[in-house]
Amino acid sequence: MLSPDDFRFLLQQRGTLVSDGALATELETKGLDLNHPLWSGKALKDNSSTIQEVHLDYYLAGADIAITSSYQASTQGLKDHLGIDEKEAMDLVRTSVKLAQEARREAYETGKIAEERKLLVAGSVGPYGAYLSDGSEYRGDYKRTLHEFQAFHRPRIAALVDQGADLLAIETMPSLPEIEAVIALLKSDFPTAIAWISCTLRDAEHLSDGTLMVDVLQLAASSEQTVAFGVNCVPMRLCTAALQNLQACLVDLPAQGNVLPLLSYPNSGETWDAGTKTWRGERGVAENELATRVAYWREAGARLIGDCCRAGPRDVAEIARALRGG
Repeated sequence: MLSPDDFRFLLQQRGTLVSDGALATELETKGLDLNHPLWSGKALKDNSSTIQEVHLDYYLAGADIAITSSYQASTQGLKDHLGIDEKEAMDLVRTSVKLAQEARREAYETGKIAEERKLLVAGSVGPYGAYLSDGSEYRGDYKRTLHEFQAFHRPRIAALVDQGADLLAIETMPSLPEIEAVIALLKSDFPTAIAWISCTLRDAEHLSDGTLMVDVLQLAASSEQTVAFGVNCVPMRLCTAALQNLQACLVDLPAQGNVLPLLSYPNSGETWDAGTKTWRGERGVAENELATRVAYWREAGARLIGDCCRAGPRDVAEIARALRGG
């Protein structure tokens, strides 16, 4: 696990880090049927080599960070839907890290990536709403106690940390109480872990549950373990306004707060229909407009930029070119 200083130094060296894109979309492109409550998490048991292929594709496309296939793979979800015990579930979560680590090794072995260019593995921690598999990670309307949230997240985080993820991606978070619970859990149980926190939105100024983003940002900045903050799995058209709002909020944070880099990895602009388990609508941005959007996000303070649902290696390559030239 990187230290906060390690991450800051890497970011200072690179200027901007590129994260990967959609995992499930690429698994489907490679022929997998993911119509299952575990989504891409099911492939951990049945098609792990394909997950590794996707990670490699993203590294070779220009990603600095591969996000593990554990977003939907909470230990509770794995036990419920695969009929396995806690140890087996934690082993599958560890496998998600191993696959990204192996893909990283392969990426270096191709000779296309310099050994001195540090590639990272981020352990994905999806929200409780992802376990519910009803689209509530985009609403944040579920209620659990702090203890219940922590009991849900603890074993998956333990497995990700144990297997050597470089940092955690606490992602697609829709509600303040769940974010509070995870930040407190990291402090009490995983004091050497670092994480970025990214949220889904109701609009540019509010979390999906209606909480003001400035309040969530202030909470995140109060923890030395949080190394970046921003948004993911929101339409591209919303990202610029959301980042501009967060950038303005950073100026007003108390001086003693952790100065957080911002991050953005939006979806394609299509909308997830939890009932039919399909994506509806059209891409919000044409492929040739992505570089322009990336420039806007960078200007609005984003230091970690990637893609989320329905985006692939070609999109990540376009982001990398826009940021690095070439």
